[in-house]
Amino acid sequence: MTIGFSSRTARSACMLCLAGLLALMPAAAAATAVRPDPGPPGGAADRTSSLYRSGTQVRPHPGAPRVPDVSALSWVVADAGTGDVLAANDAHRKLPPASTLKTLFALTVLPVLPGGLHHEVSPEDLSGIGPGSSLVGVVEGETYRVSDLWNGVFLNSGNDAVHVLAALTGGWSATAARMQAKARALGARDTHVRSPDGYDAPGQVSSAYDLAVFGRAGLRRPDFARYCAKVDAMFPGRDGRSYGIMNTNRLLTGAGGVAPYPGLIGVKNGYTSNAGNTLIAAARRDGRTLLVTVMNPQEGGGHAVYEEARALLDWGFEADGEVDPVGSLVREGARPRQGPQAAPAAAAAAKPAEDEPGWPETGAILGAAALGAGVTALALRLKLVRDDGS
Repeated sequence: MTIGFSSRTARSACMLCLAGLLALMPAAAAATAVRPDPGPPGGAADRTSSLYRSGTQVRPHPGAPRVPDVSALSWVVADAGTGDVLAANDAHRKLPPASTLKTLFALTVLPVLPGGLHHEVSPEDLSGIGPGSSLVGVVEGETYRVSDLWNGVFLNSGNDAVHVLAALTGGWSATAARMQAKARALGARDTHVRSPDGYDAPGQVSSAYDLAVFGRAGLRRPDFARYCAKVDAMFPGRDGRSYGIMNTNRLLTGAGGVAPYPGLIGVKNGYTSNAGNTLIAAARRDGRTLLVTVMNPQEGGGHAVYEEARALLDWGFEADGEVDPVGSLVREGARPRQGPQAAPAAAAAAKPAEDEPGWPETGAILGAAALGAGVTALALRLKLVRDDGS
């Protein structure tokens, strides 16, 4: 069963509820975030770790395959299962992430929005989209399922879909604040969020290490893993029609003359003129999953990010058991806390399909929203509401 909110009355009621929630969300994010994982001795928290050194870091056994020579400014090869970093180059160098930052957006927002929820897009939802942004084609006045919007985010890298989803969960600034808190909770200390869609913004940076952390955390969520591995999907258009969209990750689809990588299971690519080409890629072979991040190749044109990721994945599978880890991603025991599992009666009555997670966490949001609405209503009755200009 799904819920639709198409009338302006329902929309106004929801916005009233969210008014109180917006005031609570940044504080709640800070209060519930897990402290960054200190990591094992010699791990990410130790600034003398080899992961903080410049240049390529690898600890090969005698006869181990040689790490490929790639031109990216920063890269990481890690075992997604163990979290071991097998090799890296300037892993903690802070660089613009482009749309690979959408992985952190998904980690932050996926848990709180059921895939079956329907939403009518307003002009405010689409305001502030940066010029030249990648778009999936969200149309004002049309109603979309949240799951369709996620297809737009993962496949088409649609900044318009990101804006709508952010509007549904507290707005642009609140979403950025919660993403920042999520990054810290995951132990990702190089990331500074300014624009949740990854659009270039002053001071917005991440690192190959942090992107690997986000990719690993995402693959542990069935919904994230499903979306990021999709090759194509149908997206709603006007008047009940729909059209096909295809994943822009060419290493997954084999589009544009790039051969698809065997066993690839996602995750996310990105590009801006400032960031260059960026990519998080994961592949599974013989029960083992490797994760690579490649940031801003300096040679080879637009396809270089895929070919360099291919070379690093090949090396990682070939070097199995032939290298010692040079560091670690966030430890298994430092996973972020899960939100409350109890949902309000109204949400519990609308049981989602198995492929539409998010209702338990949404219960927490709805509860907080109801509290915010009560506070707002009381303030209105006492005539204490004032316009704060936000």
